Amino acid sequence: MTAVVVLGVGGVGAWIYNDLNDNINSAAVDDKLGGDRPVNLSPGSKNIMIVGSDSRDGANAKYGKDLTTMQSDTLMVLHIPADRQWASVVSFPRDSWVEIPSCEKGDGKSSAAHHFKLNEAFAIGGSNGKVAEAAACSIKTVEANTGLRIDHFMSVDFSGFKGMVDALDGIEVCPPQAIHDEKAHLDLPAGCQTVKGEKALGYVRARYSVGDGSDIGRIGRQQEFMDALAKKAKAKLTSPDAMYGFLQSITKSLTTDPDMAGIQPLYGLADQLKGIPSDRLSFLTVPNYGRVADQPTDKANVVWQYPQATDLFTSLAKDKEVTKPQLEAAKKNVVFASSVRVQVLNGTGVPGRAAAVAEKLKEAGYTVTGTGNAPATVAKSTVTYPAGLDTKAAVLASRLPNLAATADSSAAAGVITLVVGTDLKVEDVA
Repeated sequence: MTAVVVLGVGGVGAWIYNDLNDNINSAAVDDKLGGDRPVNLSPGSKNIMIVGSDSRDGANAKYGKDLTTMQSDTLMVLHIPADRQWASVVSFPRDSWVEIPSCEKGDGKSSAAHHFKLNEAFAIGGSNGKVAEAAACSIKTVEANTGLRIDHFMSVDFSGFKGMVDALDGIEVCPPQAIHDEKAHLDLPAGCQTVKGEKALGYVRARYSVGDGSDIGRIGRQQEFMDALAKKAKAKLTSPDAMYGFLQSITKSLTTDPDMAGIQPLYGLADQLKGIPSDRLSFLTVPNYGRVADQPTDKANVVWQYPQATDLFTSLAKDKEVTKPQLEAAKKNVVFASSVRVQVLNGTGVPGRAAAVAEKLKEAGYTVTGTGNAPATVAKSTVTYPAGLDTKAAVLASRLPNLAATADSSAAAGVITLVVGTDLKVEDVA
């Protein structure tokens, strides 16, 4: 949205240009990401991670003074293809149960790799209050779990969001039912109305008192609100006062990597995006289901749905367009990880490798029926399955790098077999 407005007011005076340019904060992250990163499989394409930060410093303290670190209330990846003919905005549920890699905590120490909800990555890195470490941990987590190379990042906090909405005189929303949410500081009647300031912020933050109370429902409302905000911003391009206020608000609350920290880079981004038709900008959400299906005691988090999630990430990595109807159709065939029964055989010759891989699969929700040694040492890992388990085998294979499942008529009924070869690292297992 910022880029679109920057493009529309490209002829503003030099003093305004310098004023806005100086507002944008820069945070270097490259030296915190390590060397084991995904390769960009489509030169010319870009992946930009966008984080909505709910840091509780200053004016934001009212939203949770008990929180001692930064939080990522919203996380998205904007994929811009090399041909600039389409674009996708992928939302990642903040309650996604994923593996968070080791990250710098900002106090000279590093966290241990572990499984937890996605938004903890921003909090771990941001334990010192600095956006660089927070963004770096989120980037490492997204890259590790998706295989996508993140090229840039942007972080916007609460106050900037409110300022953007206020500069445009509010945004119309039409909740079908009244919303009363104490945590979001929101009391909103049913029906169409224009919201701004605290009410606008409360509307996009509200969760537990709206719909099914899930973060997925909140993502849908956020996407609709952002779409309306972008359209109103474009419509207001002829109003200098509105645009100046809009840009002041967002640039003051915007932190980016050094290559994006300035009006000129944003102008360049807008110039690349301007030709994309609105019907080819897709707002997507990573396919997911409640983790309770795999772990009955966890009713709070979600896990990504496979192989659909892998297919989405692979398509974007290879610069292939994914539309919302395509993704929605694919999501209908849900296979819970707990329904996939797998035996793990060690084909590496390294003692304990099957047990280590099996433990990782259990953490991801799979049902491990047993472990053992393969008949011989093998270089290439394999996933084989008996008749009738092709779909479940595909789910397992999608969680392992460069593996495809193969039918085996001699395999035992009801069980998929994973033979761990020397090519499979334990840390590469889902």
